[in-house]
Formats: sequence, C-alpha cells, structure tokens
Amino acid sequence: MSRLQVVSGKGGTGKTTVAAALALALATEGRRTLLVEVEGRQGIAQLFETEALPYEERKIAVAPGGGEVYALAIDAERALLDYLQMFYKLGAAGRALKKLGAIDFATTVAPGVRDVLLTGKACEAVRRKDKGGRFVYDHVVMDAPPTGRVTRFLNVNDEVAGLARMGPIHHQAQAVMRVLKSPETAVHLVTLLEEMPVQETADGIAELRAAELPVGDVIVNMVRPRVFDEDAVRAAAGDQRDGIARALAAAGLTDPDGLVGPLLNEAAEHARRVELEREQRDALAKLDVPAYELPFLGEGADLAGLYRLAKELRKLGVGA
Repeated sequence: MSRLQVVSGKGGTGKTTVAAALALALATEGRRTLLVEVEGRQGIAQLFETEALPYEERKIAVAPGGGEVYALAIDAERALLDYLQMFYKLGAAGRALKKLGAIDFATTVAPGVRDVLLTGKACEAVRRKDKGGRFVYDHVVMDAPPTGRVTRFLNVNDEVAGLARMGPIHHQAQAVMRVLKSPETAVHLVTLLEEMPVQETADGIAELRAAELPVGDVIVNMVRPRVFDEDAVRAAAGDQRDGIARALAAAGLTDPDGLVGPLLNEAAEHARRVELEREQRDALAKLDVPAYELPFLGEGADLAGLYRLAKELRKLGVGA
C-alpha cells in the first residue's frame, strides 16, 4: 500500500474532489491522513466547508471508524523560509530576504527549486515519525498540478540538475526523488469519459512511465447512470418514429406525433453518449492501468458528496 498518493488530472475532471475523497477513504478505521494542496487555490477548504487553510497541518474531518483527515496548504515562500532556517539557520535574515523580494525572485527564476520545496514538504510528512518511532501519518494525499504538468512537477531531480549539482538543494532533490520513485508512492490520474481528458490521461501515463515515476490507478469521475439497456440504445440510434407514435397512441396520449420528435432527440442523444463512453472505456483499457469509476453527483460535490465518494473509493479499493 503506497503511503504517498498523488492525484492529478486534466482541469475540470474533479481531481481536487477525488483527492479529498481519497484522503477520507484512507482515513477509515482509526488511520490518519494528511491532504496536501500545492497550487494555492484553497480548493480543499471549500470542499470541506472550512476557512482558508493556513501554512500548518490542521484537522479538517473525521472519517468513519474514527480516523482523522488533516490538511496543509503548502506555500512555496513559507517552505523556502523553512528550508533556509533548516539548512542555513538564517532565521531573521531569511525574513529580511522575503521583504527584499528575494524569495519571490528565487521561486520565479528557478521554478524547479519551487517544486523541490513543495514536493519536499509532502515527502517530509511521509517520512515523519513520532517519538515512539511510528509514522505520524498513515497516508499523505497530494492534490497535484494538472496532468500536463505533473511529471515535470514530480521529476524535481531533473529540474534542479542544472541549477544545483551539489549542496543542500541537490541533496534535498535526491531525497525527494527517493520517495517519489519508490513503492511508497502512487500517482493516480483522474479523467472523464470524454475524448480530451482520456487522451491527456494516456499522454500523462506515458510521461510518468518515461520518467520512471510510479503510475497508480485511473479514476473515472462523474460517470452518469445508463438509462437504457443495450437493445434500447440500439433502437434509439435508429429510426423508430412510426413505432413510437403508434405506441404512444395506444397508450392513450394525445398528439402522439408531436411527442415523438422530442423523445427521439433525447433518446438519440443518450445513445450517442453511451457509444462515446464505450469508446473511451476501450481507450482506457488499452493503457494497462487499473481503472475505477465514480458516480456523477447530481447534488454537487458538497461535504455529503465527499463522504459518498469516499465510501465508493473504499468499496473499489482505490489506493489500498
């Protein structure tokens, strides 16, 4: 079972929602998880209906069975100040650098350093132990950048190789990569049953494999229920106007001809969606990665919806 679970996905697929639900799912039966946000959007706080997350680990939810979910919004600026204090004991000098704008300059000019700081904070939480030698968190779940950027974000060793060939930053990057490329880590990709997200998922898996980063599961989000069985789908895709009009007339409905058009349009649209989803499932099956489906939440991704998705993820065994 991977202790660091990274969740990525194309924008609009609900990756933050899935990451939050996964953290809840993994925290069952008394376990403790840390849910980490690295993009500064405060999406986790919104999902859990709490105030904006500070740069500190804070309990935000209790899972079934008494488990706990903590959350942390990692800020690159604060992480760099921590880093300067840890390795160089700068203290007040580090804060002076912040006032001078040196912190922003460093993380903007050298984005690879920024990624080392963000991923390093998550990896530190993975390795952290209490005084009794037990891990503080059973799992760390990272809400990572979108699929198109996640490999570069995680592959920090390559990103900083040209910036620091030795010294603390170089050693920090190597320590991060030892965690990220180990069996302790799994990178999950969230998609929809639509052509563009599925293609981006395929591209993302290929990039992760090329970088030797561990691919976890594909999580298909927002799957709508099927209304028709296969026979009905085939019938809806064909021209059944006369037969449907006769059936409506036999049922005693007035103006059956006026009802046929809208009914056929709705049925044909559903049939097209079913066929598209079938094609995308076939494309996902070729990726040789376990794929799991989560239902569409008609009421929206509120707190109750998160717990519902967490229950589905536990049932499916995602991340286990």
